[in-house]
Amino acid sequence: MDTGPVQEKLLRRDEAGVAWLTLNRPQARNALSVALLEALYATLDEVAADPSVQVIVIGGAGPAFCAGHDLREMRATPGRPAYEALFALCADVMMRLVRLPKPVIARVHGIATAAGCQLVASCDLAVAADTARFATPGVNIGLFCSTPMVALSRAVGRKAAMEMLLTGEPIDAARAREIGLVNRVVPEAALDAEVAALAAQLAAKSPLTLAIGKEAFYRQAEMTLHDAYRFTAEAMTRNMLARDAAEGIDAFLEKRTPHWSGS
Repeated sequence: MDTGPVQEKLLRRDEAGVAWLTLNRPQARNALSVALLEALYATLDEVAADPSVQVIVIGGAGPAFCAGHDLREMRATPGRPAYEALFALCADVMMRLVRLPKPVIARVHGIATAAGCQLVASCDLAVAADTARFATPGVNIGLFCSTPMVALSRAVGRKAAMEMLLTGEPIDAARAREIGLVNRVVPEAALDAEVAALAAQLAAKSPLTLAIGKEAFYRQAEMTLHDAYRFTAEAMTRNMLARDAAEGIDAFLEKRTPHWSGS
């Protein structure tokens, strides 16, 4: 069972426009208890509304990124109402990541299994240590990873996703990069520096442009080709009318650094 103040389950550190969020249940391999999921959802709302935050990084304390749902907690609170509430809350968190108008980077070390793998797949970008491992092993304990499957199947190809889901076998970081689950793989000692460099690169962009682009990316992916082009044409028109687009184009033509207003 999860005990202790909710705020202790998730740590936040802001630096240079980047909010570093750390899952803080190291003794449980950062398993996603109800309290941790609630803290994560609330904090994502906070950073979404914070104009000083331009990029979010999610990592884990201790030896692992995230081991998925807290199975002990689930067995201690059995029954349909508790299970439905838990999976609905987890889905809300994952959808909040997608709908957040700011880029989210997963900083992955150790294991990312089941809902932990889902969390990686739900982030916009992911950087992994070369020692990281990923799996959807629910099939091995009689609980198919159906909700993790939603994010996983949208991040990687069907055959790769089905192999992970049906076998439950872990894959290493190199394979995760090969199938598109993560973007970059680096030595564990270089993980923080690589994530910080990527976050700084994103934080230097127009926040309005990133918000427009992220929303358009996920929305068009669920549309037909015809509807996707209509929607993205409107998105680009709206983007072009923004001050940041005029400033960015003028800066490019004048060979100077742009000064973003976020409008």
